[in-house]
Amino acid sequence: MALAIALLAGTAYTVADPDGMVKVTYLQLQRPYFAILLSILSCMIALALIVYKNRILQMRLAVLSAIVALGMQAWLAWMYFTFQGPVFKWTVIFPLIICISNLLAARGCFQDQLMVESAYRVRERRKRNRK
Repeated sequence: MALAIALLAGTAYTVADPDGMVKVTYLQLQRPYFAILLSILSCMIALALIVYKNRILQMRLAVLSAIVALGMQAWLAWMYFTFQGPVFKWTVIFPLIICISNLLAARGCFQDQLMVESAYRVRERRKRNRK
C-alpha cells in the first residue's frame, strides 16, 4: 500500500470553505490506471504466496507477475521519455525490483519442483528393485 501511495500520490489539496473557517485536505491520484495495475500485480503476488503447495501454478503466477511488472516499468519509461505527466522520482525502480524478485521466486519454485520429482523417481526405483 505504501508503494502505491508513493508511486501514485498526486497533490494533497487543502480547500477552505467560503467562510474561510473549515479546511478540507484530500489526496488526489494523478494516474488511477497505475493504481489498478498495481492492485492486479499485488493480487497475483498474494495468490502466488497462498498456493505454495502447487509449485507449478506458483511458478507460473510469479513469471506472469514479473511480466506485468516489466510492462509497467516500460510504460513508466515511455511516459517519462515522452514527457507525459509528472516525472516519477526514485519510486520508478520499484516495478523493476518486483520483476527481479518474481523471477528469482520462479527460479526457486522450479528448483523445488525438480527436487521433488527427482525424489519421487528415487522412491519409485527403490520400490521396483524390492519386487
